[in-house]
Amino acid sequence: MDVSIRFRREMDKGLCRDTNPTAAVKMLPTFVRSTPDGTEQGEFLALDLGGSNFRVLLVKVMANGEQKVEMESQIYAVPEHIMRGSGTELFDHIADCLAHFVDKMGIKDKKLPLGFTFSFPCQQTKLDEVIAPEYKSHLDFDIDIVAVVNDTVGTMMTCGYDDQHCEIGLIVGTGTNACYMEQMRNIDLMDSDDGRMCVNTEWGAFGDDGALDDLRTDFDQDLDAGSLNPGKQVLWLAFETSTVRLTVNCLLLDLSVNPSASYPGSCRVTGSWSECQLTLGERQGTPWADHCHRACRDRQTLTPMGNSESPFPRFSRRLNKMVRRLVPDCDVRFLQSQDGSGKGAAMVTAVAYRLAAQHAERQHILDTLRLSRAQLLEVKERIRKEMVRGLSRQTHKQASVKMLPSYVRSTPDGTEHGDFLALDLGGSSFRVLLVRLRSGKRQIVDMHHKIYSIPQETMQGTGEELFSHIVHCIGDFLEYMGMRGASLPLGFTFSFPCHQSKLDQGILLKWTKGFKASGCEGQDVVTLLKDAVHRRREFDLKFVAVVNDTVGTMMTCGYEDPKCEVGLIVGTGTNICYMEEMQNIELVEGDTGRMCVNVEWGAFGDNGELDDFCTQFDHIVDDCSNNPGKQRYEKMISGMYLGEIVRNVLMDFTAKGLLFRGKMSERLKTRGIFETKFLSQIERDRLAMRQVRSILQHLGLTGSTCDDSVLVKEVCTVVARRAAQLCGAGLAAVVDKIRENRNLNRLSITVGVDGTLYKTHPHFSSIMQETLQDLAPQCQVTFHKSEDGSGKGAALITAVAYRVQSEGQQ
Repeated sequence: MDVSIRFRREMDKGLCRDTNPTAAVKMLPTFVRSTPDGTEQGEFLALDLGGSNFRVLLVKVMANGEQKVEMESQIYAVPEHIMRGSGTELFDHIADCLAHFVDKMGIKDKKLPLGFTFSFPCQQTKLDEVIAPEYKSHLDFDIDIVAVVNDTVGTMMTCGYDDQHCEIGLIVGTGTNACYMEQMRNIDLMDSDDGRMCVNTEWGAFGDDGALDDLRTDFDQDLDAGSLNPGKQVLWLAFETSTVRLTVNCLLLDLSVNPSASYPGSCRVTGSWSECQLTLGERQGTPWADHCHRACRDRQTLTPMGNSESPFPRFSRRLNKMVRRLVPDCDVRFLQSQDGSGKGAAMVTAVAYRLAAQHAERQHILDTLRLSRAQLLEVKERIRKEMVRGLSRQTHKQASVKMLPSYVRSTPDGTEHGDFLALDLGGSSFRVLLVRLRSGKRQIVDMHHKIYSIPQETMQGTGEELFSHIVHCIGDFLEYMGMRGASLPLGFTFSFPCHQSKLDQGILLKWTKGFKASGCEGQDVVTLLKDAVHRRREFDLKFVAVVNDTVGTMMTCGYEDPKCEVGLIVGTGTNICYMEEMQNIELVEGDTGRMCVNVEWGAFGDNGELDDFCTQFDHIVDDCSNNPGKQRYEKMISGMYLGEIVRNVLMDFTAKGLLFRGKMSERLKTRGIFETKFLSQIERDRLAMRQVRSILQHLGLTGSTCDDSVLVKEVCTVVARRAAQLCGAGLAAVVDKIRENRNLNRLSITVGVDGTLYKTHPHFSSIMQETLQDLAPQCQVTFHKSEDGSGKGAALITAVAYRVQSEGQQ
């Protein structure tokens, strides 16, 4: 156990960028990012160089219904004068032998990928580095060098083809080493945090810094002194002592971490002597354990000595027993590796080839969801043109962006004072609020509210029943606040399509969200509300303002920041409003001053303006929506639809065998299963792939792997980035129009923002702001998060309108 702790400490040093140079255990990245998944297929060359002889192999991998590998090989000698000569002579000889083999096998005209097992110390910066440039030009045929591999990695990959739980490779033979699949976030030497990579521990050097001195015997020291590298590879020299068993235990101990978890500690040995495999049970909490079974491949290459009863089966049995004793919470089994350095090199190449081909196909699909700067500029210009069309009396009806006057003529100036009611109606429950504004040196906003439900039969009954129920709840709230019989101004947030011709009037165009109350469509909802108040005769409403939630957002932020003249919502839906010059609003009489315009930009694209930017996934989401062909811009941005876009991309990937091993689950086919909140959770910085897999498993996608988690995260990133960029392009059109309206070289303005997508997604706001700055460089925009724009904002709109009305009467 003590050796385990020491070794773990060295592994951590090797993984850390700052301490790696002094670490004995170097923990070298191999750039092998995935183990076999059983879908690999094709013909591959393998070159196994590690001594005075080397092998060239032709490996055929088949995956049509049955995993099968066929191999043909030939051994070539390396003459001693070449081994001791120049590098050029060595690689020329290798190239000549490779050419002979290719010619003999009749594959000279094929361009085959090559896996190269190079069993010497190497520093890699990518998978296909190290030897390729040395001899490729010497060949008279073409090869595609895909992977340079270590023999330990080859062992893991060979067994990984037969058992997909295999994520550890172990060699204990003439020398010893181990590799394993490490989380990328723990490999400080690498810049990426996503997924995993196989790490070559080079554990033979453990003890070179004296960490094993107190355990070394006189025999170990004599053996070390007489070796070719005294003081080096101490663990390797101690191979016939118990140290190897303890060090294997250390690796397993690091893969397990939750002492409270209870798992069976069992071990099954296969193979004739010490060639064996370990598969570890699932554990939580470790930096390495990732809710998956681990497998350790052990290849013993020692030759039996003299009699048929070789002593070496005892080594594997003792290793097995020691592992079970020291990590009893791990379910361990052993599996023999067959030709790890040859077949393994081909398997690394096959996996790399599969990943490269799949990556190219996935990127081709995802590229349709990526927007260039030129495309974003085009979106900005098209929105700008539609805004102008929406403001014009002649083109308003044809415009997709309706630019509705809100009749809000002023933002808060800080002098608003008094008590105001707010009514927030937008679903099967609604809120009644009392908002108390106190002006002076310090502005104070005091709010109280109560939530009421609307029975289903009332939602679908008569308008008189609906509004009588609403007024009954207002009366109950006033009594609750001790204000029975009070007469107060009211701001009415009415989140249904309305036509307004003045602030205190709203003609309901159409019920949505499950409401079907009769006698309301085409009627003024303020009149319906006042009629219900008069029938009750318990209180009166001095003034009622019909409020849009986007305008409420602007007014809420404007109360704290007078420069706020834009309101933006990016949540379940999306919309924007801003203060427009009256002279540009042809739908309203008057040319002086400004009025807040409700852009209703979610409908941008309904006339085909976004057709050349929409993908097959956007069309599927639109076709399956409740309003096909409508709200096209909103469907590319808002939280209601992003999860569905992601789900459809994942389904396409799976159908093409690029995800979940091509196995389509019924859960993935279920509409609405991938909520946008999961998209936000998955995109959090440094979220462990284990946690991503946990989210996928929660969604019923139980067959997902770590590689699948990486791909799901990439899809979420691409879809959310496009949404944020499109939102930024639209916002750039709005603020640039304000700047040009005012004939300013530079505009300084504040945007009030609300909405769960903007507030909870880890990157949406920063990408949107980055896009805005790029597309509208002459505008300096500050963002102010709104709190309760539909409640507090409604009261503030009423307060401003009431103030303006009072000033007019004076």
